[in-house]
Amino acid sequence: MALGDGRKVILALDTSSDMLVCGVAAWDENVKKPHVAIQMLSKQDHMCRRQANVELVSTAQQALAAAGLTMAKVDSILVGRGPGSFTGVRIGIATAKGLACGAGIPLWGGSTLDGIAWAAWRFGVRGMLGVVADAMRGEVYPGTYQLDDAGAHRLFGTEVVRKADVCIEHLRELAYANELMLCGDGLVKHRSKFEEAGFTNILDEALWRPTSEGLLLAYIAPNAVPDRAAGDPALVLPVYTRLSDAEENERKRLGMQVPAHVALTGTADALADVHLQLRPMSINDVDQVAALEEACFAHSVHKPWTRTMFEEELCASGRSWWIAHDRGQIIGVAGGMLVGDDMEIATVDVAPNRRREKIASRLIARLAYDAHMLNAQSISLEVYEHNNAALALYKHLGFVQEGTRPHYYGPGNAAYIMRATLPLSVDVQAGEVAPEPQASIRPWPVVAGERSAQTQQMLAQAGDLILSIESSCDETAMAIIDAQGQICANVVATSIDFHARFGGVVPEIASRKHVEAIVGVFEEVMAQAGEHFGCDTLEPADLSAVGVTAGPGLVGALVVGVAFAKGLCVGANLPLIAAHHLEGHLLANLFETPDLKPPFVASLVSGGNTMLVHVRAWGDYEILGTTIDDAVGEAFDKVAKALGLGYPGGPIISKLAAHGNKKAIHFPRAMMHSHDYRFSLSGLKTSVITYIENQNKAGISINLPDLAASFEAAVIDVQVAKAIAAVEQTGVSDFCVGGGVAANPSLRAEYQRKFGKRGVHVTVPPLAVCGDNGAMIAAVALRNFRAQQFAELTLDADPNAVLGTWSSLVEPVVSAWEH
Repeated sequence: MALGDGRKVILALDTSSDMLVCGVAAWDENVKKPHVAIQMLSKQDHMCRRQANVELVSTAQQALAAAGLTMAKVDSILVGRGPGSFTGVRIGIATAKGLACGAGIPLWGGSTLDGIAWAAWRFGVRGMLGVVADAMRGEVYPGTYQLDDAGAHRLFGTEVVRKADVCIEHLRELAYANELMLCGDGLVKHRSKFEEAGFTNILDEALWRPTSEGLLLAYIAPNAVPDRAAGDPALVLPVYTRLSDAEENERKRLGMQVPAHVALTGTADALADVHLQLRPMSINDVDQVAALEEACFAHSVHKPWTRTMFEEELCASGRSWWIAHDRGQIIGVAGGMLVGDDMEIATVDVAPNRRREKIASRLIARLAYDAHMLNAQSISLEVYEHNNAALALYKHLGFVQEGTRPHYYGPGNAAYIMRATLPLSVDVQAGEVAPEPQASIRPWPVVAGERSAQTQQMLAQAGDLILSIESSCDETAMAIIDAQGQICANVVATSIDFHARFGGVVPEIASRKHVEAIVGVFEEVMAQAGEHFGCDTLEPADLSAVGVTAGPGLVGALVVGVAFAKGLCVGANLPLIAAHHLEGHLLANLFETPDLKPPFVASLVSGGNTMLVHVRAWGDYEILGTTIDDAVGEAFDKVAKALGLGYPGGPIISKLAAHGNKKAIHFPRAMMHSHDYRFSLSGLKTSVITYIENQNKAGISINLPDLAASFEAAVIDVQVAKAIAAVEQTGVSDFCVGGGVAANPSLRAEYQRKFGKRGVHVTVPPLAVCGDNGAMIAAVALRNFRAQQFAELTLDADPNAVLGTWSSLVEPVVSAWEH
């Protein structure tokens, strides 16, 4: 795909700031000087505040057209990894990943700070330069460089985030502080502070932001920071510099008071199937952790940490501490501190009677994950030279001995210094695949093998193949459907374990996980579809269109799926289809009853939605009523959290309820007789929590199965009663259920029982497609494809999209579920 003279074509993108960076360049790899090796063919850099997802792919097409090229001529893509606006960075990276997957070309990641410094260098700036990019919340991303005739030389290690005042103090301590010139969009808010501190040599505002040429020069420079992705789009991740707010605040939040559920009795048996969980350490854990440390090292050369030392660690910045607990008992702990671009592990303890259960491996994997998300390059530790079990474990995880510290554990007792590069290379669960973030499932770019005549015939018979993408909440899901409505592949990657410790989905974590998982899910769904057709994998050229959930949902999560889908469409020259998440849940009923036809009434119940819909015709939806506060799934989660039962709450409460008496406790049936189709769950939730608190105060043990059954019955009674009223009012003879709560066995059974007596046919989706999944979006996408209803490449996520948006009146075609 290179130009006729042997030069390579690179498309450069960066949306980490208000500057949308997009340019096309020709690169001569044989030329050493970056500014000579790079020839800009087109530059479309422009200011773009909060419209990057709308404008990026179109701008890329314009940049290529201005250079007289198409995506087919692009050899590789370079994307700015930040630091910068988290959402902005994710838009750029998700789009770039889609472009790379669609075109089957390498994707590289570069530092936005380096791009700013090199842009200043290209403008002719020489000397000592400080870049201070805006990090919001009174913070900046600082970086210092020496600019000489050879280029911009980085004078710092890994990217960090600092309060503006702290950044100023750090800069003032530099030996070259008096020579320092400043640039960066952090000066928009903080210029006066820097000038008052004596930093008055500030570059022209035109040099405060990255450029496509600067990003390219920084990446190909001889002294550039090594790119560990090696062209693999799965490994190109944002530079975050900090964990999510939920993770940063969790220890403080947990330390404010003892959780209400700790006084509960009788929870051990109920939690037996969800024990041995990991979560960040809190101040409430210090006593148990100190006791565990003492037990682990009571007869060893290692001096145990004290309770005070653990407390001090929890209060310090740049730390990551995790515990493993089993039914209230802490059985493992591990922690470390970020030093530059290395995470130094302070201690790893596992209760003697719980060893050989991979607990230490799992704890270390969590530390490594946190370190990787904070842009660390490595993780290190000291281990006693004769601790053979620990040495074997660390070697298995990829640690390599790089030194020795004599007498570290006292006279004659040395410590080995061991280090591993990030991400770790061994999965602590399966022992085969790397823990997240993972490399591609095969060498990149993926090269498909030869296809048999039978495979080619099967592909021809399948007709148009539509890839669908779902990322509205915490599942990254994709599916491929053929022209007859048969699902050829269906893959769901969940980040539920990361949300479980918060008792619900954390939007920022969900967005981050989608960026990490999306390439792997794409490769897996293509490989799974390949197996369906008798070959190793499908290629983008086998597809006819790409469908994506554009709303409703969590905006940050939706943005990743939409950006990737648009990039994939441009990279593979495919049309784009927008799908409505709730319509997907509605059409999932066709996998159970393919000949289902309107009119009918549908109940859509999930973690974020509770509504009754009169489906008058396909695409013609009348919303009869919705919840005025909590959704059903949300209520289940909140009650489970109050009981300390974990997340998600629905399956746990349902399992408990199966063994309880639903008449044991009377809970209110809110709006049962409101004579409309509105729902309210917050009062019921409050009633349950009040009951828990009163029982605790009285010292009465709570019968969890009875409580769960009584709560579940209160929810079901209202749902079923209003559904019956809606069916009777509309006069329909069919009723459907959709959404994650549709998997609740008691709810399904009650609908069947009550409607069966009235001669109303009830359809519930197969369990596999009740939760968020790509197959349900594939059903919507195929219907829209048949209607030739495509979306523009300016499509953006709409978190509040009403049911019917992007819909079509064409009848959907879906085959019965066979998976």
